[in-house]
Amino acid sequence: QVQLVESGGGLVQPGGSLRLSCVASTNAFRLYGMGWYRQAPGNQRELVAHVTSGGITNYADSVKGRFTIARDNAKKTVYLQMNSLNPNDTAVYYCSAQWVRAYWGQGTQVTVSS
Repeated sequence: QVQLVESGGGLVQPGGSLRLSCVASTNAFRLYGMGWYRQAPGNQRELVAHVTSGGITNYADSVKGRFTIARDNAKKTVYLQMNSLNPNDTAVYYCSAQWVRAYWGQGTQVTVSS
């Protein structure tokens, strides 16, 4: 069982930045692909960004050039740096660890509003 704890969400004005963090409980963190997903009210959960165990990243088209995913295996942590936020980014953001199976965090709310 892998526990994931997200932090860093909050209220930010349009154009602002936030950095989300997700700390994993597993000592095998380096073997996991790590992803950030989000779900806005009335919408399905969607992939925002993903980083493989080897460090290869991919992003949703809607966040390319604005968001950056990074992992620190020594700290068992994955980050999501979010810049140039707009109201369409408002959602609950979830961290996921994927190897043999997928694990999910409890989510952190990001609200972009003036």
